[in-house]
Amino acid sequence: MKNWALCFLCTVTVLSAAAQTAKIEWNTWEEAAAKMEKAPRKLMVDVYTDWCGWCKKMDATTMVDQAVTQLVNKHFYAVKLDGESKHDIVFKGRTYRFVATGQRGYHELPAELMGGKMSYPTLVFLDEQYGIIQALPGYFDAPKLESILAYFGENAYKQTGWEPFAAGYKSLIAR
Repeated sequence: MKNWALCFLCTVTVLSAAAQTAKIEWNTWEEAAAKMEKAPRKLMVDVYTDWCGWCKKMDATTMVDQAVTQLVNKHFYAVKLDGESKHDIVFKGRTYRFVATGQRGYHELPAELMGGKMSYPTLVFLDEQYGIIQALPGYFDAPKLESILAYFGENAYKQTGWEPFAAGYKSLIAR
């Protein structure tokens, strides 16, 4: 009986540790598009640059939070998209390219998703048909992003405005 109890305790400990270390399943644009062909779901596109300090901070803090991770993986295909990427992306019959301007430049696809407002980081939420739900520029801490993910992921945005939703939102994960 003691061996069974020890085995059970070890299994619970391992499962608990695994749940606490879950990570967002990041995709390239191409990987997400391939998944959308088989099983459509919303997209959360994290538009960043290599030089963006707030992007790095959000990756290191917000994007590893377990509530955030669970909501992203449940409701979205998560895409990392470099706003200054130099590689072409073919999407819906169009080739999106890097456009050199001054010392830097920008990539046409993230620019289109952000409505031409190049601000990093920006999270862009798209529906199952690639329609833009909302582009949200700036850094978000985990509690704020958790509520945003629930709002879009659970389709609350279709029935209610943001302010009433946010006012009544209760965290899905005990902090």
